[in-house]
Amino acid sequence: MLSAEQIRCYHEDGFIVVPGVVAPDTIAALRSATERIVADAALVDRHDAVYDLEPGHTRAAPRVRRIKNPERVDPQFAALARHGGITGCLQQLWEQRGVRFDISKLNMKSAGFGSPVEWHQDWAFYPHTNDDLAAVGVMLDDIDDDNGPMQVVPGSHLGPVFDHHAGGEFCGAIDAKTPGLRLQDARACVGAAGSITIHHVRAIHGSAPNHSGRPRRFLLLQYRCADAWPLITPPANWESWTAALVAGTETLTPRTRAVPVRLPYPAARNQGSIYENQSALRNRYF
Repeated sequence: MLSAEQIRCYHEDGFIVVPGVVAPDTIAALRSATERIVADAALVDRHDAVYDLEPGHTRAAPRVRRIKNPERVDPQFAALARHGGITGCLQQLWEQRGVRFDISKLNMKSAGFGSPVEWHQDWAFYPHTNDDLAAVGVMLDDIDDDNGPMQVVPGSHLGPVFDHHAGGEFCGAIDAKTPGLRLQDARACVGAAGSITIHHVRAIHGSAPNHSGRPRRFLLLQYRCADAWPLITPPANWESWTAALVAGTETLTPRTRAVPVRLPYPAARNQGSIYENQSALRNRYF
C-alpha cells in the first residue's frame, strides 16, 4: 500500500512510481501471453479490434505498437485489472471510494523502432463529472531513460486543459509550440518490471521512441472513481457498468466538481487509436 509521502507526491505532482506491486511470476505469465498475441499479428495486414500496427508491419515480420483491450483477449490481463495491490492504491488516493475499471491497452515499444506518443492529457478524451480518474501503468519490462519511458510534467494536473485540436478537429495531442506546457520539467517514469505508475487523468504526459536494443512493454489500465460519471460516452448498459466495479461500493449519486472541460469534438479525422489521432498534429515534439 501507499505511504503518506507517496500519497502527498501523487496529489502534488500528479503521478507516482510504485515498485514491486506485481509479482515476478505474474509478470512472466503476462509476458508470455503478450508474445502469443503478438505472434498472431502474422495473420493480419492492417489495424483491427486487437492490433494497432507499426509502420512497416508485414506478416513475415510482425510489428505491433499496441494491443487493444488485452483484457478481452487473454484472461490474465482481465485478472490483473482486479489486482488488489492496484485497486488498493487507488482507493487510498480516492479517500476509500469505489474503483471502476474502464479499458486497457498494452503499448509496445519494440527495440529500435517503438513509436512515440505525443504530449497529451487523458482528460481531453473522456471528461467526467469529477477528475478522480487515473491510468495505472504496469511495467512488463525494466524501463529506463533509453527505452522510451512515459514522461509526465509534474503539477500539470492542477493546471488548464490544453487544446488537443489540429485544423479545428480533435487530434488527441497538444501542439508542442503551445505556451505554458513546461515540457522542460517533464520527469521520466522508470523502474523494474513489476513496478507500476499511477498518473492523474489531467497530467500532461508522452513518450519518446525506443532507441535502445531492448523492448518496452507497458500495460495501461484505466480506472475511474465509482462516483465519476462520463460526460461523453454513457454506459452501454447498467449490468456492464456495475460489473466493472473492482473495489468498494456502487453509487447512484455522481459527484460533481468544478473542473475544466474541453470536449473532443469535432471528432478526430484519423480514427483507430491515439497514434492515428495524433497523426494530424502539426508541430510534433518527439
